[in-house]
Amino acid sequence: MLKQIIAEPVWFWFFIGGLFLIAELLSSSGYLLWIGIAAIFTSFIIWLIPEISWNLQGILFSIMIIFSVLSWRKWFCISSKSLISDPNKKQHQFIGMKAYLISDTNNGYSRIRLMDGSWRIYCSEQLSANAEVEVIDIEGITLTVKPVRAIQQNSQSSR
Repeated sequence: MLKQIIAEPVWFWFFIGGLFLIAELLSSSGYLLWIGIAAIFTSFIIWLIPEISWNLQGILFSIMIIFSVLSWRKWFCISSKSLISDPNKKQHQFIGMKAYLISDTNNGYSRIRLMDGSWRIYCSEQLSANAEVEVIDIEGITLTVKPVRAIQQNSQSSR
């Protein structure tokens, strides 16, 4: 058996990589994935250059582990920049949306119907029901709004 493994190092590294990937499926820790990928890449490189000694294959395998981890880390840093910093703050997508008040503001507070629910809002101005407002900020579960008419007047006065 040992003679067969020494005779075919490509299959040895491919088999080792497969074992690490299967172990990763069972453990789901993420650590064994990069070792398995490195072993598969090592197998591919040894298939291309079969004269590599066992010592160099071990060094190549170590380098491939480091390379695969660093590649994943770079990809993760690039891809995570586009994600929201806190996935539990999905209501931040409401900023910039417009809606109509359900009732008059009372001490600055009222409600609007937005997407699939009714949201508590705060506005520094006194507004009546059916006034159009735009969401400008989120404070907990309260949306801070400003009236749309003020936005339109400001844009018209700047012309």
